[in-house]
Amino acid sequence: MAKAIAIEGDWTAVELRRLATASRHANQSRRLLSLAAVLDGMNRADAARIGGMDRQTLRDWVHRFNERGPEGLKDDLARDKPRRLTAAQQAELVTLVEAGPDRAVHGVVRWRRVDLKALVAERFGVEYHERTIGKLLKVLGFSHVSARPRHPSQDGEVIAAFKKTLRARSRPMSAG
Repeated sequence: MAKAIAIEGDWTAVELRRLATASRHANQSRRLLSLAAVLDGMNRADAARIGGMDRQTLRDWVHRFNERGPEGLKDDLARDKPRRLTAAQQAELVTLVEAGPDRAVHGVVRWRRVDLKALVAERFGVEYHERTIGKLLKVLGFSHVSARPRHPSQDGEVIAAFKKTLRARSRPMSAG
């Protein structure tokens, strides 16, 4: 059986409970209370149950607490991840999206995420999921706007002749 990881530092159970009370993050509070229970001498399995986790997860949180202190017990879901495209590659992608596809070269009349995914993989050597391409476009300042499709050999004069015109009203209706 693995040896229990000691909680490092001068922390007392009272201090950890005080931090748990003051915290605005519920998950951080639960983890602090589990660590406080360990410092009080409770066995690791019962202390983990207080925080709604198993013993191994408590062990992982003890490692994070020892490395980063109480701030390490917060969920870091919103941490910044470095982009896989450089700033120059992102700028080039912006110009490509703004220019639109060349029908003869790309075989499409408008960009779709799947098309941009293939273009990014071919040109920059970076594989993205279609959903991530959408997120990247949003970060680059684009929004999803879908134009009404237009057939390439559509004749404008035929369309104008086909449109119906409104008849002028003879006179407004009175409220009498």
